[in-house]
Amino acid sequence: MISEDDKIKTNSLAAWLLAARPKTLTGAAVPVMIGTAWAWKTGGAESFQALPAILCFLFAFLMQVDSNFINDYFDCVKGNDDRTTRLGPKRACSEGWITLPAMRIGIVATSVLACLSGLPLVIYGGWEMVIVGAACVLFAFLYTTFFSYLGLGDLLVLVFFGIIPVTLTYYVILPTPLQFILPEVVLSGIVCGLVIDTLLVINNYRDRDNDRRDGKMTLVVRIGAKKTEDMYRWLGMTAFFIMFIILFTGEQHSWKDCLLGLLIYAPYMFLHEKASRAMTGIKQGKELNKVLGITARNMFVYGILTSIAILVS
Repeated sequence: MISEDDKIKTNSLAAWLLAARPKTLTGAAVPVMIGTAWAWKTGGAESFQALPAILCFLFAFLMQVDSNFINDYFDCVKGNDDRTTRLGPKRACSEGWITLPAMRIGIVATSVLACLSGLPLVIYGGWEMVIVGAACVLFAFLYTTFFSYLGLGDLLVLVFFGIIPVTLTYYVILPTPLQFILPEVVLSGIVCGLVIDTLLVINNYRDRDNDRRDGKMTLVVRIGAKKTEDMYRWLGMTAFFIMFIILFTGEQHSWKDCLLGLLIYAPYMFLHEKASRAMTGIKQGKELNKVLGITARNMFVYGILTSIAILVS
């Protein structure tokens, strides 16, 4: 396994792999997983189209890598990735692993590859998919260069890592006669965005002092550490409660269904609460990178459990 502590050759494959930030790919996978589960639930095996599901995963992964490259490049150019004060994982451009000209090429390449992988979805979802793809690329740039400085990053996560990928994955997988968006699917997209936002919250919580110094007014900087700790905990709790209500409560459900839902989500709730306590115990410093990794894992666990819950509810 490649480590950021290894001696990395400039512009090498190892450097690009570290710049891609593989751990963040869980954030790309989870909404597509949930949308895919809803499509299977709605149409069954006979209506499920595998190719658009694969293309959605590929587009999501490439866009996540593209966003990571963009963030790496522009933070280096702006001087936000100061090697002496940075608390998060090392970044490729600021460490000299990848030169700025090479990263510009990497950004163009991943943007083009993402668009090419998503273009065939026009066949399944119509030309509107082109607008969606273009918006994803545009806001990948705007997040790092503009919105994150205004404290609007959490809103973008809700939209582009929640509502859009969940609902559109669901939409394009189903054949035309079944292409209508259920309210439950939209709610699942919102909930997914809340879970993915826990990763941004813990990242900004760790960097709050540096961000304040650099004029980066993230939501964490605006509301303070204590409220951020509460927000992190309640993002996960709310994600559980909403999906539990959608899938396992109501007149058509029995107490056995409620028990099943509690059993399915119990591992995530335990892991999320454990991460929340670790966050409030550490408070600040590089030790919070452990919680960042745990949060990425918890997001993936949530995606798997929610997909299971959708299929068995």
